[in-house]
Amino acid sequence: MSDPDAVTRLRAAIRAGAGPLADAVSAAPATYAMGEGGLDPVALAASGPHAAQHRDDVELAVSAILEGCLLHYGQPRALQIGDPDLALLAGDRLYALGLARLASIGDLGAIAQLADIIALSAQAHVARDEALALAAWHAGAAAIGWGENAPTAAAKARAREGDPGAAEALHAAASQTVA
Repeated sequence: MSDPDAVTRLRAAIRAGAGPLADAVSAAPATYAMGEGGLDPVALAASGPHAAQHRDDVELAVSAILEGCLLHYGQPRALQIGDPDLALLAGDRLYALGLARLASIGDLGAIAQLADIIALSAQAHVARDEALALAAWHAGAAAIGWGENAPTAAAKARAREGDPGAAEALHAAASQTVA
């Protein structure tokens, strides 16, 4: 299940930014779990040693990008936007918010990982492969928290190539990374 505190902090950051997104902030409880086992990529990314010095920034950045992805492809946790075109634009804005937050702390590795998550998730959603989208989040969040390793890089390459075993490889790489 997604950390309700992370969603609360994301809502506060959106409100603080004012503008049209501030008016779309939802007060509904944040009850979202990604896939089986309730994978929480926000908590996974923020709990690793690479995030230790900037845990709050990493948590907010990953939460914003997850919310952006949910605005594009699922049910968002922090915003309620009825118009699908506006939801797409809001999702892009949240991608930018998350990446800018990481740029402000100089975490280029996390930016690269989140860029991969965004790209692999988009590829998976176009193919209607929810398992691959979840696996991309799992491996990417692990790489943000612990750093990318060779198995993660290889699994991402398999995903980009459309290998049918890519989701399993991404989950295995993520599990190996945090072990």
